[in-house]
Amino acid sequence: MWAVVGAVWVSDSSVHCEKTVMNVVFGTVVASWIIIIFTIIGVIIVFDPLGGKKTVYLTDGVNRNLESSQSGQLLYNVKNTATRVWEKRIRLLCCCIVQDDDHRVAFTSIAELFRAYFSDTDLVPSDIAAGLTLLHQEQDKMESCRKEPEEVLCHSPTSPGTDDLDIELENAAHYMRFAAAAYGWPYYIYTNPFTALCKLNGDCCGNRPTDSDITGSDRHNFHFGSILKITGLQYRDFIHICFHNKIYEIPFFVALDHKKEAIVVAVRGTLSFEDILTDLSADCEDLTLEDVLENGFVHKGITQAANYIYRKLINDGILNQAFTIAPEYKLVIVGHSLGGGTASILAVMLRNSFPTLKCYAFSPPGGLLSKSLADYTKHFIVSVIVGKDLVARLSMPNMEDLKRRIVRIVANCNRPKYQILLRGCWYEVFGGDPDNFPTELDGRNQDDLTQPLLAEESLMVHRSPSYTALEDESRLNSPPQYPQLYLPGKIIHIVEESSSRRLCSSDIKYTASWSKETVFSSILISPKMITDHMPDVVLKALNSLAQEHGACISCQTRDFNTNT
Repeated sequence: MWAVVGAVWVSDSSVHCEKTVMNVVFGTVVASWIIIIFTIIGVIIVFDPLGGKKTVYLTDGVNRNLESSQSGQLLYNVKNTATRVWEKRIRLLCCCIVQDDDHRVAFTSIAELFRAYFSDTDLVPSDIAAGLTLLHQEQDKMESCRKEPEEVLCHSPTSPGTDDLDIELENAAHYMRFAAAAYGWPYYIYTNPFTALCKLNGDCCGNRPTDSDITGSDRHNFHFGSILKITGLQYRDFIHICFHNKIYEIPFFVALDHKKEAIVVAVRGTLSFEDILTDLSADCEDLTLEDVLENGFVHKGITQAANYIYRKLINDGILNQAFTIAPEYKLVIVGHSLGGGTASILAVMLRNSFPTLKCYAFSPPGGLLSKSLADYTKHFIVSVIVGKDLVARLSMPNMEDLKRRIVRIVANCNRPKYQILLRGCWYEVFGGDPDNFPTELDGRNQDDLTQPLLAEESLMVHRSPSYTALEDESRLNSPPQYPQLYLPGKIIHIVEESSSRRLCSSDIKYTASWSKETVFSSILISPKMITDHMPDVVLKALNSLAQEHGACISCQTRDFNTNT
């Protein structure tokens, strides 16, 4: 009411006060309305309409005290209510996009996923922030300890297959340009903020290519012009370009790469709300293919996106057209992030028809293929991961593990939350030694928690499964709620030679090595967990390694000639 009165008073032209007073009151009214709006939005998104019904999830005793039929019906009703709540939240967040049947199915699927994931927790955002801060510092303490002999051997630069690794790095650096180009003008402007618009205006507003088949919206040819700039190809080198984008249908292009004598299919990564919904449709489904014995589980949303591109390539005759023009070329499929996952599954689908096919997946999602399919793809897929990339470690089992770790470390910390957050902000920005906050209390005696975090008190009272699992180790050995899915193909892991947590630093040197999928079975907390996923960072790391390899070859050649 004060905000309304203030707004009326400020808008009244008959009020005559000093200019300073008017400015102060005006600023106060604006700030009040901003706070009110954000409060309303926060209540809509965060408020849990389930209220006390949530204890049905959190306690096993309720079910035991009711008859089985009553218990089952009550649990079913609460689950349905929770799913509807999450579905409304998702619809609200996606209100700006046109919604059809595919969207409604995706909303329900994603709502089920979120309902199951958050059903046994009672954490507020500040609790999660405190938990992530503590986990990051605990992780840095562990990294400073001596590594196990096996891990040192795994990362040794003199391991077998070094020549093969150098070849794959050179190829990956080349094809990453195609994967980055699939993002179109947003990526080109992001990497060339001062000159991109001038170059695109000069080159793209004139002629629209007629030789290549372009579908979808590309106003002023900005997307196509950016692809030309990034890849360095000519108009005539493009067979098909699709900018059409909706849920389970993502943009891609097909082009002739004369340098590597390859027909390249480049799939775009996440760049829209529709792409995010495709990412979040993380249910598992069977992938059934003829003559492939290694059938198994795959990511549902990404598989549907791969099916869409597969139908376009085969049914519309796009690949036939490409091989008619260049019959001696090989097929290479590339993509970054969502595009990398889609490219991997698309490669599995096309493998029987094109035995020499090769796929390069840059920073693909971690929860993509079952173990049998992941092993099958090692013959023709190479995944490239940089540093502590979050997306490459994203899977439902890893998210469950992260939730348990957050609950554990928050429950066993006896410092007030504001101290953890302030010290954590200082540590993230300015570095230093990891804090020595006590995070493990022997016996987990609740009396020793002089200032327990507020939300965790609720967890202790309700005895949620996530918290009870900390005391009952047998629960950790129980069958997993979600099937374990892995990264595709052989994995190249690129890390900074000198570990630095700063977000921006110059002259970064990288090292690369073959890695196992088990290395990515846990989410690592770091300020670079997001930036390591960005396509420009991946391209920079690959170019640095390729240039370093080229310089080494030049040095070796010069030394050989001198000796001769």
